[in-house]
Amino acid sequence: MKMWSGRFRQPLDKDFERWQRSFPFDRILLPHELAASRAHARALGLAGILSHGELDAILNGLAQIEEKAASNPNYLEDDEAEDVHHFVEKQLAALIGDTGYKLHSGRSRNEQIATDLRLYVRANIDVLQVQLADWMESLLDRAEQAGNAAMPAYTHMQRAEPVLVGHWLQAYVEMFLRDASRLSDCRKRLNVCPLGSGAVAGATLPLDRHEMAAELHFDAPTANSIDATSDRDFVLEFVTALTHTALHLSRWAEEMLLFSTQEYAFISLPEAYSTGSSAMPQKKNGDLLELVRAKAARVLGYQNALLVTMKGLPLAYNKDLQDTQEPLFEAAHTLLALLPLTTGWMRAVEFDLETMQQAAQSGFMNAWAAATYLVGRGVPSRLAHEQVGKAVRLCIEKNCALEHLSLNEWRAISSAVDENIFPNLTLPAVLAMHNVAGGTAPDHVKSAIKEARRRVAELRSEAPVATVA
Repeated sequence: MKMWSGRFRQPLDKDFERWQRSFPFDRILLPHELAASRAHARALGLAGILSHGELDAILNGLAQIEEKAASNPNYLEDDEAEDVHHFVEKQLAALIGDTGYKLHSGRSRNEQIATDLRLYVRANIDVLQVQLADWMESLLDRAEQAGNAAMPAYTHMQRAEPVLVGHWLQAYVEMFLRDASRLSDCRKRLNVCPLGSGAVAGATLPLDRHEMAAELHFDAPTANSIDATSDRDFVLEFVTALTHTALHLSRWAEEMLLFSTQEYAFISLPEAYSTGSSAMPQKKNGDLLELVRAKAARVLGYQNALLVTMKGLPLAYNKDLQDTQEPLFEAAHTLLALLPLTTGWMRAVEFDLETMQQAAQSGFMNAWAAATYLVGRGVPSRLAHEQVGKAVRLCIEKNCALEHLSLNEWRAISSAVDENIFPNLTLPAVLAMHNVAGGTAPDHVKSAIKEARRRVAELRSEAPVATVA
């Protein structure tokens, strides 16, 4: 029996009925639908709508549905259920008779789906925060293991200055800490309960909305029934946060692919996360990294689909909102699958620290250090820049490095130079020169790793233990 069939005389067109059903994808919400239904049932009991016996029967029936779904994957194969709400009502009535139909007293599917989705997003945030903590710890472990090994940092895809390998890896940690923060903010804003909002104007029964919110660990009931039943800002915000995370993973993957080429040779792809070529026996391909880039594009597409779907909807609930579920589910599934894999990849990858160190000492990456030395000798910054530029040009003509110019050659360019320029051009000196908070000086990098570990540990400790995602 349909949940709305009384007003209709003709059956639905069979093709349309199959096409408009959401149960094939919204059945993922079953644990949340059951949790919200338990809270609603207890509110009906407190309001005197259900007797104690009826409430017990409904709660026992909901528990049986949960057990059957957990023990039998085929239990959720239902060609008649219109959506997850219809499925629960059907199963409950089959288990306990007409009393099962009393569960829908005073509520609407509009508030049910709004509640289920908030519970779903909240649970997924809790899981993702733990996964992000694992991922960032893998980056920090490798940063710490690299010690004082250096590598080139790039601007405009050209070698710019040497940095510690650990400093480079921490740049990614900062990205993902921001991602974790976005998810935390999203969780705070979504954590209000739509139960009791009815279809659009509020429940028609005296339900204790505060009690229902508390049972489901929401901070409060929603403030407006019209907004509560039509709001999907939390879905947009969540998927947007996932888009940032996917984008950052894609940037990481792109750089790792570049650094794995023979032209860079900074890393060796882990075989456990790579494949070969069916034609070329010598190949080892970074498939995981390439798929990360592609998955990021899909998540961005899901965000765009949500934005376009929502942009023209009048208040309140419209069937269009049903189509916001699949982009949400797919975006969440994509990130939940990606993060454990990238964490495993990061723990398995091999860095060629010697090659990276050698690369950090070529390409005139001590040029700014030379200019800084001249500034310290009283040369105006712009003139120092020009003089070092001339020294670089001379080195290109002589096919040598700045530290290989003679003192006389340096003095021919700038009278401010003395023999102390040469110690300032060594790799350790260039690294140590960036002696500011957030810089690549070794002491600052060690402190930054320690602080990042504290922030990651704080994130992990604040993430609730999620039982459903």
